[in-house]
Amino acid sequence: MRRSSAVLAGVLLAGSCALPASAADGDGDHGFTLKDPRIAESSGLAASRLHPGIYWTHNDSGDGPYVYAVDSRTGKTVARVTLRGIGSPRDVEAISIGPHNEIYLGDIGDNLGGKWPYVWIYRLPEPKELRDQTVTATQYVVKYSNGPRDAESLVVHPKTGRVYIIDKKEDGGHLYEGPATLSTAGANIFRPIAAVDLWATDAAFSPDGRQLAVRGYLGGISYDWNGGRIRREGRLDVPLQGQGEGVSYSADGTKLLYSSEGAGSEVVAKDAPGLPTSKSPSASGGSGPVGSGRADLEVGAAVVAAGLALLFGLRRLRRRG
Repeated sequence: MRRSSAVLAGVLLAGSCALPASAADGDGDHGFTLKDPRIAESSGLAASRLHPGIYWTHNDSGDGPYVYAVDSRTGKTVARVTLRGIGSPRDVEAISIGPHNEIYLGDIGDNLGGKWPYVWIYRLPEPKELRDQTVTATQYVVKYSNGPRDAESLVVHPKTGRVYIIDKKEDGGHLYEGPATLSTAGANIFRPIAAVDLWATDAAFSPDGRQLAVRGYLGGISYDWNGGRIRREGRLDVPLQGQGEGVSYSADGTKLLYSSEGAGSEVVAKDAPGLPTSKSPSASGGSGPVGSGRADLEVGAAVVAAGLALLFGLRRLRRRG
């Protein structure tokens, strides 16, 4: 997605819920603010396992072949990595880190819902030294067994290295499984293996690979991985954000961090599900911040939904996809 418009900003101001104080206190896995003005459309988030406290992110379409390493203790960018050996990125929507500290980028956006006959995945080694540099990446062609589709969620299993994509549909999508090993010789066919009951904007594996967190604009779901036969565990406590398109487990698996598009956007931390200290959503089923009333949450969600619907309607008229 492109940058949120003034229309959405006004709507959110009218119906927003206050973010927790930890979202801007700069305490790393407790939340931080993206301070680099070059990161104006953060569309994915992944915790580094090689560099404690570092999160990798990237912009949406229109930036270039770049990924940014952000120090979560300060919110400042400590490295911008340029990808070499790939074509011009089209609509990069997701980032994930697989085994052996390899970064995977999903150039998988298709805002017209099926215009592109193929999309791409890029793989590069996570740099051992955090500085601005150029790194050679491998490019893979991706096709879906049931035709082109829009997607914003790509995850790599931390144990097997297998790549998965979740397509983005308002009435729910599917988890697509790629080949056991990606190949540069021809297209890699991704096949649907399970339904996902969410308009998904990003997803993340827990560090042990046992849970899959999937987020949308207005909520999220935690799944037990179960070897890809995912089983729904419960709802995630997803914060209301201007255009929430990123989620990552912290490196130790205790937190889920949620990011949003927009210059100077905040990354909000929540307890990961299943922990003894986790705060569960209310019994009424709300997925908003704990302690907020159901009525307030419903009003806020309705306002955000209306703003999103208006924004996307405007975008469909002016975007090329």
